[in-house]
Amino acid sequence: MKLFDLLLVLSLSIALISCKDKQTEQGKINYSVMTVVPTTVTLDEPFTATIKGRQDIEIYPQVSGTITKVCVTEGQYVKRGQLLFVIDQVPYKAALQTATANVAAAESNVETAKLELDSKQMLFNENVVSDYDLATAKNAYNVALAQLRQAEAQELNARNSLSYTSVTSPSDGVVGILPFKAGALVSPQIAQPLTTVSDNSVMYVYFSLSEKELQSMIRKYGNTEKMIAQMPEIKLQLSDGTVYDGTGRVESVSGVLNQATGSGQIRASFENKSGILLTGGTGNVVIPHEIHDAISIPQSAVYELQDKLFVYKVIDGKAQSTPITVHQVNDGKTYTVLSGLSSGDVIVTKGVGMIKNGDSVSGKSEKKEDKK
Repeated sequence: MKLFDLLLVLSLSIALISCKDKQTEQGKINYSVMTVVPTTVTLDEPFTATIKGRQDIEIYPQVSGTITKVCVTEGQYVKRGQLLFVIDQVPYKAALQTATANVAAAESNVETAKLELDSKQMLFNENVVSDYDLATAKNAYNVALAQLRQAEAQELNARNSLSYTSVTSPSDGVVGILPFKAGALVSPQIAQPLTTVSDNSVMYVYFSLSEKELQSMIRKYGNTEKMIAQMPEIKLQLSDGTVYDGTGRVESVSGVLNQATGSGQIRASFENKSGILLTGGTGNVVIPHEIHDAISIPQSAVYELQDKLFVYKVIDGKAQSTPITVHQVNDGKTYTVLSGLSSGDVIVTKGVGMIKNGDSVSGKSEKKEDKK
């Protein structure tokens, strides 16, 4: 029995040791690790933007009257000088005829006064009439001339008023809404324009940078002029999430900050050959931003705890949880680390959800190549 008991104990011990070895082998996981090195990272930073046509001209009537004809439709492309509306011309044609007749009468009065003056001048030279008679004739002639000028001015005004009854487009562009139809009474004092003509061949996209961002960008390029000249082409993300097929360039930077928001406005221009960009639209301007000597790590290396981000550093073969801060802009695959990691640190890149602080970590360290 003693021998049997000894053999039984020995067998149990061997089984326990074997079980422990299996558990130890199962607990060993070959984690993927990497050694972080500085690199150059290009981030696409979005900024809320509004879209406007290069020219959005509100069309108001310059004379009062009833609209007799609407010559365009909403959304129609028009050329400069093209007829948009016709306002009742009858009273303005009558006014022009009256003014023209007054000019003719004034011209006759001038001729009569001139004959009278010439006659008085001859008689005065022969000492037939006095100085008073000659002066009176000169004054009558001057009055006739003044009346002619007044009549000509009235004729010009009447002619202009008649021309204003034909409302034309001041530029190439697209016609906006048409709130007034034929038969509507309009005047220069109406609150709402007859329509708006928008030059949408080139669109202006406005966005704002904070004072800090603007100063940083100006400092990066040297001054505002160099900033405008050297800034890279920018993209435009439309309100539906798609990226506009075409790039734009920054054309102007406001030299005055908005006191309410503490931001400065920037204007970029985009070609709009397809006509997809519309006045009043919104989107996001996407500006490429390079960060030199940055640390970029895969998002699979990061875990979140209580709204904070952590990675596992490998120190002396053991995992050490380390908090990090990252740039708010990312590509969905990597994070650009602002603090918490230094060049040469080794971190776990996969399987971070299976690790606990202090666990032994084994794995092949692969340096992330510098993209400079």
